[in-house]
Amino acid sequence: MTVPLQRRVLTMNRGSATLKAALYEAGNHEELLLSITVGQAGSSGFRLKISDSSGTSLLDSPVNGGDSIAALEVMVAWMSDHGFLAQLAAAGHRLVQGGPRHKTPERITPEFLSEMEQLAPLDPDHMPSAIQGIQFVARKFPELPQVACFDTAFHSSLPQVARMYALPRSLFDQGILRYGFHGLSYEYVMSELCTLEGKLANGRVIIAHLGSGASMAAVKEGKSIDTSMGFTPLEGLVMSTRSGDVDPGVLLYLLEHKKMAAKEINTLMNKESGLLGVSGMSGDMKVLLDTKQQDVRAREAVDLFCYRAKKYIGAYAAVLGGLDLLVFAGGIGERAPAVRKQICDDLDFLGVRLDAPSNEADAAVISSSQSRVRVRVISTNEDLMIARHVRSTLGWTNI
Repeated sequence: MTVPLQRRVLTMNRGSATLKAALYEAGNHEELLLSITVGQAGSSGFRLKISDSSGTSLLDSPVNGGDSIAALEVMVAWMSDHGFLAQLAAAGHRLVQGGPRHKTPERITPEFLSEMEQLAPLDPDHMPSAIQGIQFVARKFPELPQVACFDTAFHSSLPQVARMYALPRSLFDQGILRYGFHGLSYEYVMSELCTLEGKLANGRVIIAHLGSGASMAAVKEGKSIDTSMGFTPLEGLVMSTRSGDVDPGVLLYLLEHKKMAAKEINTLMNKESGLLGVSGMSGDMKVLLDTKQQDVRAREAVDLFCYRAKKYIGAYAAVLGGLDLLVFAGGIGERAPAVRKQICDDLDFLGVRLDAPSNEADAAVISSSQSRVRVRVISTNEDLMIARHVRSTLGWTNI
């Protein structure tokens, strides 16, 4: 079908504690109209922020309520009052987990949603709230087509050897395997790289998506061949409040000898570890960078974050058989020169050399002229990727 002019797409991107949403025109291309965030504001409610495409604030308001649905109610009411919903044609949702079957974006149906509810235990921090968002939109706009976009889809190209854990094969057959996440971010970065770098983007690429959730992917000939997150987003790099890689024996010890319940361990690993756990003060990298000279624990948290990232770069360079492009994305990757420098220090043997002034300026290219590896900083855009998938999935063509 051909999309008439002035048709709009609402994208919804649920995090573990936040919601990012956006409204796009979906005519000849995707044009951002509104950026929306819903974040927790203390223990009593949420804060809703809406801005236009230039970043000008249109609304910044607290929302009282026990869950984010109250904020969604306020968001939709505001958009309706200001005429933004009159031409709404579709909604797209980021779903962190697609399981072993769902490898491309899909139109949401009641049967599909029922299947997603069965996958929710694989990611209890994201999936239930994402499903609630889909159900909310369905109640508000019963005839509106909705599309699910999976964070795991980009990694469906992982070879078997990168997918498997060394567990009994019967567990693999039951779906206990490495899925990988942050796929929408990686997909967007790769699309940008193809435009910016041409043939080089089809070579040996490592992308470091570093934010409150952090992961890394090894990409060869445009396809993901390994990634740091696994069965859940808990595996891999140090994150804001997630531990990343931990000896499974630690969890068994906590269960057996410390008598911790599974729910307690889940909270420990996902909410109380990572940068927050090591520093004992904050999971915010900016706070830790500002205080690391005075606080040894803050410095150790930053050091561990960078050390783990450096190790993965070395491992993925080996998996790729060399390295042509290294890309930093995500909030930390895009805006923390000190972190990028610490990660890249001593990677000369791989051909990685940064240009200090370019790195400090958060330039698009931060590698030096002597670097054999091109190092880039790319601002990722999961919402735009969702909007593109909505248009493609619904069969909309350019006008």
